[in-house]
Amino acid sequence: MPFGSLWLQVIVSAVVVFLASWVMHMLLKYHKADYRSLPHEDAVRDALGRANPSPGLYFTPYCMDMKQTKEPAMKEKFEKGPVALLTVMPKGCPAMGKSLVQWFAFCVLVNFVAAYVARHTLQPGADGMLVMRVIGTVAFSGYAMSQVLDSIWKGQPWGNTLRGVIDGSVYALLTGITFRLMWPAA
Repeated sequence: MPFGSLWLQVIVSAVVVFLASWVMHMLLKYHKADYRSLPHEDAVRDALGRANPSPGLYFTPYCMDMKQTKEPAMKEKFEKGPVALLTVMPKGCPAMGKSLVQWFAFCVLVNFVAAYVARHTLQPGADGMLVMRVIGTVAFSGYAMSQVLDSIWKGQPWGNTLRGVIDGSVYALLTGITFRLMWPAA
């Protein structure tokens, strides 16, 4: 089956996922629990402003390697706290347009990979449930499984990850349904 025969499914399913994510984030609002305000936020912001870090990902207390965590001074810093992973973004209002374009591009990429796998494993006219299962499983890997890494390595609360996995499951299901409905006939 020529891969070009699946581009419409890739784009349509990306649009469906994009719209579903808008509904989930803007109307259902269950992601409001993802972020909390810092205690004494103004004082923390003032301290960060004086340090003027460039945009990036920071960890405190910072160690060059794990051997340093055995040093008494570093142990004391970790025990005293805070232990934090901090993302510093560029100054100014968040660029939602740029983020939305990147999110849509990610949706296209995940669905492209799902279509690639399906193209090499399924034939035109394949059983609809099989199409949905293959596409949905690959899409689930892209949309949902990646969420787990942030809890393992970046300290993201597991509740945030659970909400992200639920979102990813919905996106995978919608992707699978879209491909099933639009799968090429034999």
